[in-house]
Amino acid sequence: MDQQVAIALGADPAAFEALISQLMSSGNELRSQAEVIFNLCRERHPDALGLKLAQVLHSSQSLEIRAMAAVLLRKQVTSSSGGESEESSSYIWSRLTPATQSSIKSLLLSAVQREETKSIAKKLCDTVSELASNLLPDDAWPELLPFMFQAVTSDSPRLQESALLIFSQLAQYIGDILLPHLGTLHSVFLNSLSHPMSPDVRIAALGASINFVQCLESTSEREQFQDLLPAMMLTLTEALNTGNEATAQEALELLIELAGTEPRFLRRQLADVVGSMLQIAEADRLEEGTRHLAVEFVITLAEARERAPGMMRRLPQFIGSLFAVLMKMLLDIEDEPAWHGAETEDEDAGETSNYSVGQECLDRLSIALGGNTIVPVASELLPQYLAAPEWQKRHAALITLAQIAEGCAKVMIKNLEQIVSMVLNSFRDPHPRVRWAAINAIGQLSTDLGPDLQVLYHQQVLPALASAMDDFQNPRVQAHAASAVLNFTENCTPDTLSPYLDGIVSKLLVLLQNGKQMVQEGALTALASVADSSQEHFQKYYDAVMPYLKAILMNATDKSNRMLRAKSMECISLVGMAVGKDKFRDDAKQVMEVLMSLQGSQLENDDPITSYMLQAWARLCKCLGQDFLPYMNVVMPPLLKSAQLKPDVTITSADTDEEIDDSDDDSIETITLGDKRIGIRTSVLEEKATACNMLCCYADELKEGFFPWIDQVAPTLVPLLKFYFHEEVRKASVSAMPELLRSAKLAVEKGLASGRDESYVKQLSDYIIPALVEALHKEPEVEICASMLDSLNECAELAGQLLSEGQVRSIVDELKHVITASSTRKRERSERTKAEDFDADEGDLLKEENEQEEEVFNQVGDCLGTLIKTFKASFLPFFEEISIYVTAMLGKDKTPEERRIAICIFDDVAEQCQETDT
Repeated sequence: MDQQVAIALGADPAAFEALISQLMSSGNELRSQAEVIFNLCRERHPDALGLKLAQVLHSSQSLEIRAMAAVLLRKQVTSSSGGESEESSSYIWSRLTPATQSSIKSLLLSAVQREETKSIAKKLCDTVSELASNLLPDDAWPELLPFMFQAVTSDSPRLQESALLIFSQLAQYIGDILLPHLGTLHSVFLNSLSHPMSPDVRIAALGASINFVQCLESTSEREQFQDLLPAMMLTLTEALNTGNEATAQEALELLIELAGTEPRFLRRQLADVVGSMLQIAEADRLEEGTRHLAVEFVITLAEARERAPGMMRRLPQFIGSLFAVLMKMLLDIEDEPAWHGAETEDEDAGETSNYSVGQECLDRLSIALGGNTIVPVASELLPQYLAAPEWQKRHAALITLAQIAEGCAKVMIKNLEQIVSMVLNSFRDPHPRVRWAAINAIGQLSTDLGPDLQVLYHQQVLPALASAMDDFQNPRVQAHAASAVLNFTENCTPDTLSPYLDGIVSKLLVLLQNGKQMVQEGALTALASVADSSQEHFQKYYDAVMPYLKAILMNATDKSNRMLRAKSMECISLVGMAVGKDKFRDDAKQVMEVLMSLQGSQLENDDPITSYMLQAWARLCKCLGQDFLPYMNVVMPPLLKSAQLKPDVTITSADTDEEIDDSDDDSIETITLGDKRIGIRTSVLEEKATACNMLCCYADELKEGFFPWIDQVAPTLVPLLKFYFHEEVRKASVSAMPELLRSAKLAVEKGLASGRDESYVKQLSDYIIPALVEALHKEPEVEICASMLDSLNECAELAGQLLSEGQVRSIVDELKHVITASSTRKRERSERTKAEDFDADEGDLLKEENEQEEEVFNQVGDCLGTLIKTFKASFLPFFEEISIYVTAMLGKDKTPEERRIAICIFDDVAEQCQETDT
């Protein structure tokens, strides 16, 4: 091996190139052998290896070898590659002699001057930028900036582009070091943005300008670059005018980044910029991808509320134009025969990417701008579309109504009668896809405008949905009507629903017996929701319904019926909960036998029954209470396995052509963070979240009966308090903490803890409470912070005197931190009120955000109250520490709720002091 290392690093450059070639080999054995030799070179001869890589990068005739050498050299000489530290053995720069370091720097700059191939030049610029970001702060590469300023003003467009690419990355890494050169950079960027010949130089200048604007902290520094904006926009229009849409799309992506991070930079020329984007969005001659990016730019600006509150609402004429563009995108839909057939599950048949983008953007726009801005615009266009002879327009109007409901709910509720009648009229439309869209709209409105819609319009909506279930010519319409019953009944009281139950249940039973599979699935979902919402009113239908549900559960064993069977399971468990243990007991035994046999069988990974079964077991437990305990040995092993699933994450480099393989699974979500592309399989996370929720349900329902499982469940759930991949997993874990402690405490108190005593409860609280405090310190979501405080308060109540002084200290310190962090967030929000475009709509949104903070203060107050009541006089030294924070909550700038909480805390202290004196 030593000989092979000597040959590779010897005088003949061909030997080293052969080694690099072998590192790229598709043959595992050859590549592995080359990796061993390369690693030995790095460990034993770092100087020789660094120089060899730099020389090959500078002089090799092979494109592939130069490209690979650029990547390898970057990994060897930059600490930021792959997140490795300077001490990492793969980072050799600090181990090189000054002479070698000097030679590599010189060879790199020479290679930048010589390299003609664009893809290699980019990799080379990456290497230079990352190395420079480590060296420039210590002034360890004095030649670099003069070289770059010379390169960017040279006659070579290729060299200008390279220098701009390096400037662009340096702005991200160490922008502050470039601040002394602001004036020079301004003129460099201005000249480069209007380069007469090279679109590559113009786009590189755009990227560098945007990165630089983002790294400037003061408004006055950003103002110096304000006059670049027309030239920045010109890079986009020139690319479009010359038919170079690939460059235009690259420019749009850069401008979208600017819109998201520094929207105020665009403010002075907002009308011109947004106007240009809407022209692009409306231009039919352009590629869809280009038009979608222009739309994304405007939506991103609308969503940049924290940085530029209210800014986009200053342009009502453009919002109208954008809304019209988005509605027009919804017309791009074909009446596919597949949609009408019931054989296919493809609900989206005939929909295009235009249609999908239009839908998503209507939703985002309405949430970003709110009903006061969007409803007037929609009110102009919707009647025109609904009255049109083309079915696509009528369909688009109803889809639009459904998409904007969430963001416009407050304003739409004021016009409820008009909206409901508009939708219900379309239930009679001659075209089935329009009828489907009307049903879809009612379903969405039931969710977003409930319970007002249910209370006021149940007499119109429920009969209309029941009637739509009779459309046997169009099974997809039938199925969707059943699904909309679910949405409507979720926000219904049993008394509201009661008069309609005879009609709805009999129709759903007809669909269960005679419908196509998708119709049966919809009917099962609707029945489950109707039972859940009507509770004891459902008793009279139980004997008619349950035989059908059990028949499906026992007979739908075919692979094509997996979802049908899963939904029957869901329906049975919800019906059981609705009617109660006494009515359900006999059938429950049969159902649980089927579930146990299913649990013991080998289910495929993608079988939906797994997730539905986890939830069904938990509902059966809620229904049967302590009678469920004999089944826990069957239920818990697979549940724990699901709760312990590891997130399925794939990480690739964002600048490679390598794609994350999601061809066979639409549950892959891809996000880009810095230079990494991360793919997360959400189906795994959803199963994990469901399992964690179910564990919490069992602990809550079974109380001391859950004791035998605590030793397995606690180590599973406690680490998940910091599971940042999925909020629902964290929420479930947070909710479970007091339930686990309560279960242990009750089991010990009732003598059911198999010989364990109070020391076990102490041990468990010592495990849970510090973990909760630590997770609270790092929790990014305000809503989950409030839940964690609630959970911490319950745990502290349960632990009582078992809490150690150190734990009380850590809780008090964390409460100080929570009050400070919450006050800081509120102060940052109040800063937004000073923005020049701040308006009443922004004020409403700000009020909602601050209400969440009040819940946090509420929970802080509860925690302090618990500690005061538990420790009485011995808590007073801690209270003296925190009283300054509580007193601050009485300030004039605080809300009435904060002041009320502070007074309650002081009252608690006074009360406990009185008791102590007595």
